Amino acid sequence: MGAVCFTHPLDTLKVHLQTQTANKGLVSVAMSTIRTNGVRGIYSGLSASLMRQGTYTTVRFGVYEVAKGKISPADGSPLPMLSKIGLAAVGGFFGIFAGSPADVINVRMQNDMRLPLDARKNYRNVFRGLYMVVKQEGFMTLYRGIEANILRAMLINIGQVAFYDETKQRILASGHFNDGKPVHFMASFIAGTAATTLTQPVDVLKTRLMQGDKYKNIGECFRGTLKEGGLRAFYKGFLPAWMRLSPQTIITWMFLEQLRVYFPPK
Repeated sequence: MGAVCFTHPLDTLKVHLQTQTANKGLVSVAMSTIRTNGVRGIYSGLSASLMRQGTYTTVRFGVYEVAKGKISPADGSPLPMLSKIGLAAVGGFFGIFAGSPADVINVRMQNDMRLPLDARKNYRNVFRGLYMVVKQEGFMTLYRGIEANILRAMLINIGQVAFYDETKQRILASGHFNDGKPVHFMASFIAGTAATTLTQPVDVLKTRLMQGDKYKNIGECFRGTLKEGGLRAFYKGFLPAWMRLSPQTIITWMFLEQLRVYFPPK
């Protein structure tokens, strides 16, 4: 939640890039957003983003850490990478069911300013958004795009958590570094890049599914996206996605590693 306070503007711009029909670049979209809605516009949906991290990320990180503690060898030797990937995928799977409602509201609030006035949702905050969606569209709307979201959550957890864990382990095993902030930074940088590369195509599909009623399912969304922009469309918004996810991954792990120092696991 602390990390997303720094990176939310880039997440907003990423959503705008993924849902636009024109081919504007990052700078053009950023300037247009600020010119139309002011600086506050790039923080649209922050309350939903905070709730999403407080639910989704808490569960996916928590499942990984608890499960890893249960199955780690008694002699203290590290888990193999395949085991870490499996645990991270399971954590992402459970995490998305906790975080999907806030994610739907987050996407809508971020995209709202691009819509005509009569088409805007105008949610004041995440709680109002949740209430209005359930009241007007039904509870299951909060899980729209869940097919793409499940896969994305599994992939992002593999990138952010399993890759971080494995990279940190290998760096320390080299004998050239002590466990500290430089190692945490290097490992989290690699993890953020891996997570973005793995998840970007699915993230595009997820955003388009959550945006509204244009596509009924992930297959239809995939075909429509491919038809509209070809394979490149699946990496639309990659730069802001990387610029958001990489710093967010770095800040998250730097925070978390310091929390481990002050509140060591029992």
